Amino acid sequence: MKKKKFAAKYSTVMLVDDNEIDNFINEKMIEGCGFAETVYVHTGSRSALEFLFNLVRGGVPEDLFPQVIFLDISMPMMDGFQFLDEYEKLPEKTKESIKVVILTTSINPMDIENAQNNKRVIGFMNKPLTKEHLDTI
Repeated sequence: MKKKKFAAKYSTVMLVDDNEIDNFINEKMIEGCGFAETVYVHTGSRSALEFLFNLVRGGVPEDLFPQVIFLDISMPMMDGFQFLDEYEKLPEKTKESIKVVILTTSINPMDIENAQNNKRVIGFMNKPLTKEHLDTI
């Protein structure tokens, strides 16, 4: 008997986190819950931004862009809030189709406030991802 395969909630999501173990755990949760068909994983903000800008420059179809970005705050070189500043340089049409969720270990009230005040951020979650987290997106 074949298992019935359920359609994923999203076609593509992106994890941006410098911690490879966290990325592995979160990617497995996304796959295990059928949240997304494809998961792009970046261990730095710069590589994630380059990837997004290359998709725009290459005229890649919208369905290949991530629909959700899970973004860590605490990363070396460029933190999550610096990522969001650079992210604003993407075309408006692209940004409108992507949901950004902060996924962090931070409990700093300033980080929570900064996330809530950013118009691109739709949620602030503590690592690791859970099925309950994913159900809210």
